[in-house]
Amino acid sequence: MPTYTFNTHYPYCFFGSFSSLLLLCISLPSRNEASKISNMHITILQNLEAAALVLSFEKHFTKSYVASDFCSQNLLAEMKFMKLGLNPDTFYTEEATRTVISDVPTDLTIRIDGMSYLLHKSCLVPKCGLLQRLLSEEGDGAVELHDVPGGEEAFELCAKFCYGITISLSAHNFVPAFCAASFLRMTEKVENGNFIAKLEAFFSSCILQAWKDSLITLQCAERAYEWCENLGIVRRCIESIVDKILTPPTKVKWSYTYTRPGYVRKRRDSVPKDWWTEDLSCLGMDMWSSIVTTISSTNMLQPQLIGEALHVYAQCWLLDSSEGSRDSPNRKRRILETIVRLIPAEKGSVSIRFLLRLLSSANSLGASSVSKAELLKLCGLQLDEATLPDLLLPAQSPNAAASHDIDLVKMVARSFLRQWKRRNTAGESQPLRAMHKVGNLIDSYLQVVAKDARMPAQKMVSLIESIPATARPQHDHLYKAINIYLKVSYLINIVLTSIPNSTLTDFNKQEHPDVSKADKKHLCSFLDCQKLSPEVRSHAVKNERLPLRTVVQVLFFEQEKGNTTTDKKHTSSKQLENSVVRDDLSKLKVTSSAAAAAAAEEQGNGTRPKAHGTSGALHHSMRDKAQLSQESEAMGDAAAPQLNPSNRAQMRSLSKMTHIKR
Repeated sequence: MPTYTFNTHYPYCFFGSFSSLLLLCISLPSRNEASKISNMHITILQNLEAAALVLSFEKHFTKSYVASDFCSQNLLAEMKFMKLGLNPDTFYTEEATRTVISDVPTDLTIRIDGMSYLLHKSCLVPKCGLLQRLLSEEGDGAVELHDVPGGEEAFELCAKFCYGITISLSAHNFVPAFCAASFLRMTEKVENGNFIAKLEAFFSSCILQAWKDSLITLQCAERAYEWCENLGIVRRCIESIVDKILTPPTKVKWSYTYTRPGYVRKRRDSVPKDWWTEDLSCLGMDMWSSIVTTISSTNMLQPQLIGEALHVYAQCWLLDSSEGSRDSPNRKRRILETIVRLIPAEKGSVSIRFLLRLLSSANSLGASSVSKAELLKLCGLQLDEATLPDLLLPAQSPNAAASHDIDLVKMVARSFLRQWKRRNTAGESQPLRAMHKVGNLIDSYLQVVAKDARMPAQKMVSLIESIPATARPQHDHLYKAINIYLKVSYLINIVLTSIPNSTLTDFNKQEHPDVSKADKKHLCSFLDCQKLSPEVRSHAVKNERLPLRTVVQVLFFEQEKGNTTTDKKHTSSKQLENSVVRDDLSKLKVTSSAAAAAAAEEQGNGTRPKAHGTSGALHHSMRDKAQLSQESEAMGDAAAPQLNPSNRAQMRSLSKMTHIKR
């Protein structure tokens, strides 16, 4: 919090804007005191009862900033101050009594929370309506005050004002001073120029005009909320803050806190749209939620900005902040439920990563079922936007069966599937692209969690079953996940069996069990050989960790695919040969007809046909074509891919072992 050192320290100073003059009416005790001000570059307009002071501020001042552990509470702003009074502070403590140094004996005793104040009626009673009433009723000069807002410190500020002792007021102590003055009824009806009038002028002219001062005042108002609510402090501060938040960023001229990673202010007037979110997070939940609700009701800001404000506040007080870690679970639960209630209805107003973290916190804090259901619905609605790191949430309990929160991901996946089916039933066009993205995401997640040695096979199975078969157009990623899981279990089993029995007790064998044959068969039953790539099928045939049934299925699929491919090639080859033969026969028929016509013509002329006529050529040509066709068919059979003897023997042995009938 910045402090200022000025070259003038006159007590009757009202520090407002450093670039303007401020007019304030204050009461002066006498003309002699007013004459003292003339030497301080202050123009005085005075009469017997009041004077108007116009204070010309010096712009030369020094600042000293005090660092804070919580960045949102490190409100580095030009604070506004008001100094009232001329006399030095003469209050002192003696045992459990506070009194003032004076030649006049004290005649008024005021007891507040175990502390006694020995004061003078002539100074306090004329300005305090409450003391006038109490003393008129009791009349013994002793008054006991209960439930003074702000406590002893606030009462002492009011007492010092009555004595004319110099006091300094700012946004930090304005609330207790204003509430205590209202409690003591230091109004204009009691005396002109009373304490409440000066505090009201300071509040309206300075605090409400400054961004950080309004936030600090609202933060202090939480300690005496009922008083501040009745006095209008809360309402007026919220209105001022909301008005500044709705100001276009190009018109923001006041200082603010913005410490986003990667943000660089290139120009001095470069103001981000969410400039207000960090400063707002310094407030308590009730004040903060009131401001966010008011902003949302105006519909003047994008839903993404409201979502960013929710994210910043949750980051400070709920998720991973050292400041919020000191809060009780009940308060954290209330914060979470409030944030869930304020999430805008528009899709994409908050990120899926933020929603998943909220859902994880809701499970650990025991939030209401309504909040959990709402978060689960929102997570399912945006699951296709998630990435693998978004799903890698740690397990809530250290004794959980796995290191990651498998159950949360499974519930979100099922929520996505339910909403996807519901929209399809309603007639909305739902392309499979979103379903395929979720399928790839879940299979990638399976590959990560499969490396966990504590991962039970039942959780792997339930996670695989959380999405339908249509979500997996290919099974390469699913095969890799299953293979990783079987490999990890296999290696752990080898390690455990190699450890001597004397040291085996150091390991919890139940946390690292070897997968049974039934679990292997169940896991591999989700694999579809038709959706595996040739490279993966080649790997699966040689994979010793897979069940024998799965290997046989892959081999049969390879054989059937090979036979299908050979039949297609053979059929196409025979069709090509037949078409060639038909073309040649057509040509031969034409040639034969021409030769017969020529022979008839020669016979009619008395000539004999030649010995090597076309009929002989036709006979030889047809014989050659038939022989060529037979040779082609023989080569086609020879070219068909057939299993070698060793493979056939292997197939027969595998069929007998697994009782699989082709």
